[in-house]
Amino acid sequence: MAALARTEFSSALNAIAQESGLDPTLVIDTIKQAIVAAYKRDVRERGEDVEEKEFDATLDPETGEARVFLLEGDKREDVTPPGFGRIAVQTAKQVILQKIREAEKEAVLAQYEKRVGQLVSGTILRFDGPNVRIDIGRTEAIVPPQERIPNEKFNLNQRLTFLLKEIKETDKGREIILSRSDPEIVVKLFAREVPEISSGSVEIKAIAREAGNRTKVAVSSNQSGVDPVGSCVGQKGVRVQAVIGELNDEKIDVIPFSTTTEQFIASALSPADGATVKLDEKNKEARVFISEDQLSLAIGKEGQNVRLASKLSGWKIEIEGTPSEKKEEVVETEAKSADETAKPSEEGTSEKKEAVTEDATPGSASDDNKPATPEEEVTEAEQPVEEPTTDQPEPETPEEPKPEEVNSESAESDNNEK
Repeated sequence: MAALARTEFSSALNAIAQESGLDPTLVIDTIKQAIVAAYKRDVRERGEDVEEKEFDATLDPETGEARVFLLEGDKREDVTPPGFGRIAVQTAKQVILQKIREAEKEAVLAQYEKRVGQLVSGTILRFDGPNVRIDIGRTEAIVPPQERIPNEKFNLNQRLTFLLKEIKETDKGREIILSRSDPEIVVKLFAREVPEISSGSVEIKAIAREAGNRTKVAVSSNQSGVDPVGSCVGQKGVRVQAVIGELNDEKIDVIPFSTTTEQFIASALSPADGATVKLDEKNKEARVFISEDQLSLAIGKEGQNVRLASKLSGWKIEIEGTPSEKKEEVVETEAKSADETAKPSEEGTSEKKEAVTEDATPGSASDDNKPATPEEEVTEAEQPVEEPTTDQPEPETPEEPKPEEVNSESAESDNNEK
């Protein structure tokens, strides 16, 4: 029976350790703490004061026999009551289970502590007041309201990507805190989608974000021949679109980083271009002069674009609009062309007027050249044809010779021949 008992206890101990993923020695230490707690509870029920005393317990990993000792300096006094083993098991059952759960949770948290600052995928379990509970695999995590993207709606069983921000103490113990609004999640998403960032040939130098609206990312290349902006955008924008899709269609501007502050600030004001920057090194202020047609783009909706550019560069930015030179040139060119086209049109108009005046005189050929209307044609057809007047000479008709004269002449010619 003793061998069977040892086998049963050790088998149960190993089974608990495997199911919870804990070390067997950690399980034994947990059981020891539970035995001490059960002994104190039993002694308090007998009316003894044990709060200021220190106790320790031992547990045989083979037989499962438990002993309790009172510690007084260097002395260890065995104070195990008779039959305490069975009583301790019944009393400490819930304590043991609770301690094992706590130890299991600590082991899981220790694994996730190594993943702080990385991306995790989770499913939305429930809404716990203002917080959202997320199932991330071996344990649960929470998303506080300040770590959510504004106006983003969560649905039960929805799967999303989160940033494992930290593990901190709360009223309910240590909790894993996830985030979707932290700028670091954008960096990690780009590192996942862009191999050049993972390999180190492209580096994200700065980032400024207003979660849910717009993000600006400044990138640079550590390897010649590698376009940092093109690498992050990808062919036909496939890489940056993958990041945008994970962030609920948030707008992302990828700009090149520059060590020249003026050029960097001008790039940070993208999509506006053509900016001229003057720096005040003492107050760390930058005055930006930009054409009026680009002024609205530089400022952005409710000042969002210039605000993000200021966060990205670390400089206070003031923007002033200047008249657009291109617009003035276009206006002058249009005015000149209008003047040039107006002169020939005036000359043509005067020539047309003179021609109309000449055509208006009676007996002019222009009236004859005008096509006749159908009514005029009908009127002309109905008019009778006029007979020729007697004043005109009649054509002369040749006189035909009389037949007698002709015969006499022919006879005379015959007589002469004879």
